[in-house]
Amino acid sequence: MFAFLVKRILAGSMIIILVSMMVYTLFFYGPQHPGLELCRRDNHGRCGPTSPKLYEYEDKLGYHNPIYSEYGVWAKGLVAGRTIPIGSTDYDCPAPCLGLSYRDRTLVTDQFKEKFPVTLSLAVGASVLYLVIGVGVGVLAARKRGTVADKMLVSSTLVFSSIPYYLVALISMLVLTISTNAFPKVTYESPFDSPIGWVKGLLLVWLVLGLFGSTSYTRYSRGSMVEALGEDYVRTAKAKGLPARTIVIKHALRSALVPVVTIFGIDVAFLLSGTVFTEKIFQLEGIGKWGVEATYIKDLPVVQATSLMLAVCVVVGNILVDIVYSFLDPRVRLS
Repeated sequence: MFAFLVKRILAGSMIIILVSMMVYTLFFYGPQHPGLELCRRDNHGRCGPTSPKLYEYEDKLGYHNPIYSEYGVWAKGLVAGRTIPIGSTDYDCPAPCLGLSYRDRTLVTDQFKEKFPVTLSLAVGASVLYLVIGVGVGVLAARKRGTVADKMLVSSTLVFSSIPYYLVALISMLVLTISTNAFPKVTYESPFDSPIGWVKGLLLVWLVLGLFGSTSYTRYSRGSMVEALGEDYVRTAKAKGLPARTIVIKHALRSALVPVVTIFGIDVAFLLSGTVFTEKIFQLEGIGKWGVEATYIKDLPVVQATSLMLAVCVVVGNILVDIVYSFLDPRVRLS
C-alpha cells in the first residue's frame, strides 16, 4: 500500500508540474499586451498598445524574457518566495508566492487565503448532501426496483437534473430569500466565529447545490445497488437468514459505493476549485467568482493560481479515491 501511494503521489506531482507549465505558457503567449490593464490603472487610462510606458511595464513583468527563464522564477517563488517589480515599486512576495494581482496589487496568496474558506464551506455542505440524499434515494429505489415508487424516484431526478442549474439557483434566491424570506439572506460567516451564523448563511446554497448534484448520485447508486443485490454473496446472506437491513448496509452497499466514490472524488475536487454559478448568483466571494472576474481583466497571476488550484484538487481527489477503493474493495488491495 505504501509503495502504491508513493507512485500515485509522484505521478500526481508530475501532472501538477505539467499543468502549471501549460497554463503558464498559454497565458505568457496568449493575451495581447498583458500589462495593458495594469499600465492604464497606474496612469489614469493614459496608456495604449503603442505607449512606451506599456513596454516598460511588460519588460519589468518579464514578458520580454525567455519563457523558460520566467517560468523558473515563478516556480522558484512557490518554494522560496521572490521580489516582484511593478512600475517603480518592488513587492516582497513570501513563499508560496503565487504572484501579485494586477487589479489591486495585493498578494494572490493572501487573496486565496481569504476566499478559499468560502468555497470550502460550499463544498463541504454540498458534498454531504450529495451522498446523504443521492445515495439514500438510490438505495431506496434499488430496493423498490420495478415498483411505482422506483419509477417516480428515478423520473423525478431526471426531470430535476434537466433544468439548468443557474435557473434553479436564481429562482431559489429570488423566491426563498427576497420574496418570501423563507430562508435567511445568503452570507458567509466563519464557522470558528459563529457556527450558527455559518449554517444559517449558507443553508439555502447547500440545499440548492446539494439537491441538484445529488440527482446523478441517485442514478449511479441505484444502478450499482441493483447489481450488488443480485450477486451471489447477497443471496448467500439471505439464505443464512440475515436481516434485510444488514444485507443492504453491510454487504451490498459497500460494493455499490465503489463507482459512486469515483464521481464523488472528482465532484469534490471541482467544488473546491470554485462553484462559479453558485458564487456569482448568491454573491459569495469564493474561488470560482474570483477566477472568472480575473479572466475579464486579464489578471494573469490570479488565473494561473486558480488553474493550479484545480489541478491540485483533481490530483489529490484521485489519490484519495484510490485509498478509499482499497478499503471498500479488498480486491484492490490484493492487486
